[in-house]
Amino acid sequence: QVQLVESGGGLVQAGGSLRLSCAASGRTFSNYAMGWFRQAPGKERDFVAAISGSGGSTSYADSVKGRFTISRDNAKNTVYLQMNSLKLEDTAVYYCAGGRSRWYSGAAYDYDYWGQGTQVTVSS
Repeated sequence: QVQLVESGGGLVQAGGSLRLSCAASGRTFSNYAMGWFRQAPGKERDFVAAISGSGGSTSYADSVKGRFTISRDNAKNTVYLQMNSLKLEDTAVYYCAGGRSRWYSGAAYDYDYWGQGTQVTVSS
């Protein structure tokens, strides 16, 4: 049984930073890509960032490029999302997702496992 548990969300002022974590269990973590998605109220779930199983390749949505950094620690079975220079429009529930192979994807349908989500609220 694969489980993904996010943590690190909260309330932050615009321009501030947060780091999200996602702890995984139930399969060999390094064999699978991981991704972060987000969903704002009334909107669809959007791709944020993804990382390959080895951690050597990453991909970002244009809206977060240069501000967010995805990383992983395969020894700790954990993936991170460092979010800097946060904007009001970054407010959303952030979901960690586990991929089907070690190659990353920006499409939600390529991910089989999802965490419960963590709320990030950016205030002015």
